[in-house]
Amino acid sequence: MSTTLAAGTSLDFTLAQQLTVIALCALTAYISHMALAVFNDGVRPFLLDFIQGRTTRSATTAVSFGLSAGFIFGLGAPMALSTGVLNPWLVFLPTDILGILSPKKWLAPILGGAWGAVVVFGLNGANNVAHDLPVDFITAMQQMSTPILFLFTLFPVLAITKQFGRKWGGIAGVLELALVVLTMNVWPKMFAGALAMAVGVLMLIALAVAKDVKQRKADQAAGTSVVVPDDDPMASLFSASAARLRRYLPLFMVLGGGVCLLAQMHIFGGGEATSFLIAKGQYSEAAQVDFYRVFGFIPLIATTALASGAYGIAGFTLVYPIGYLLPNPILAVVVGAAVFAVEVLALSYIGKLLGKLPSVRDSSEHLRSAIGDTLQLAILFGSLMAANAMGGGLGILIVGGLYLLNESMGRPVVKMAAAPAAVIVGGIVLNLLYWLDLFTPIKG
Repeated sequence: MSTTLAAGTSLDFTLAQQLTVIALCALTAYISHMALAVFNDGVRPFLLDFIQGRTTRSATTAVSFGLSAGFIFGLGAPMALSTGVLNPWLVFLPTDILGILSPKKWLAPILGGAWGAVVVFGLNGANNVAHDLPVDFITAMQQMSTPILFLFTLFPVLAITKQFGRKWGGIAGVLELALVVLTMNVWPKMFAGALAMAVGVLMLIALAVAKDVKQRKADQAAGTSVVVPDDDPMASLFSASAARLRRYLPLFMVLGGGVCLLAQMHIFGGGEATSFLIAKGQYSEAAQVDFYRVFGFIPLIATTALASGAYGIAGFTLVYPIGYLLPNPILAVVVGAAVFAVEVLALSYIGKLLGKLPSVRDSSEHLRSAIGDTLQLAILFGSLMAANAMGGGLGILIVGGLYLLNESMGRPVVKMAAAPAAVIVGGIVLNLLYWLDLFTPIKG
């Protein structure tokens, strides 16, 4: 299976696609202004104090910007330029910030829509300029696709090892390797890691459920049970937060329809690996990848939503894989709205269910950690491959040096985004050296 994209990756959108992005950015900024939902999971817990008036809008904006800026400029923009596919870090993180920043309710959608216009009209121009440079670092960044796609396949193995030990981790690793080799030889047109990831995630869930069932039987045999007091403050908070979100159900349904529509247009990918798969036209494989990610984020999104009274802009992210597979835009809007309605109405039930399945809840944390670990290595390795493609040893020196400098300075740019940002800076430096007759670009 080839994982290299065409050199002429385009960000030239149709009018319908442009209007959808602009309208969705306006809507998400408005919802962020209302403190009803944000995309950044790290920002959501801070919104409770804002909602209850214990902190100011400017202070909350500072938190949002501090937690999001690195991902926007270090990961979102480079990934969009290298794949020709939009992503949530570029589309939704800025509208988090702009919505919270806006002092007036009517101004928030204007600021969000303006950002959407920058995305759909500005990126293609930047993309064209970059491709015309002597050192085409955007095309070089497509080298990241192979390590991202293949190393991402291993995240279930890491999660199983962390939660259930080396024995089960070794079994999962051998099984996944065998399935990758099988897929490459029997179904060469399929993403090689698709079947392996499916089996790995199912294995993790089965082990977690089996552990919880065994523990429950042991508790019942011992006659032990946990009694939650009627006046439990957390239960009261969760109930109030769920009720707050249900009051805005129609608005969330519009949001769900919009996000699902964006995914259906195949100009948007919900993750790093997904963006490359969407760019290659492998929509069913992209849906599979994002579906597995859902298991890692449902407990986090549900608990933070119930604790803060603010939901996720993409909900449980189920609308991503559903949107990729739907045949037409109208169906995407209808299904996306229905999915969000079910999610918001089921929040309280999901919170209670997760309380009864501690191992499953732990599995989601291990999944998120494993996804982060695999992608950090893949993005770093892919960025060094891009550096080599555009500048050989000098490129590796500049990009690797910038990455190490960021580490030694305490990570002013978040680790996940540091390497792609270094590739862009390195590409600019190499072009400057070319114009000074100090560097000859590598051909091909």
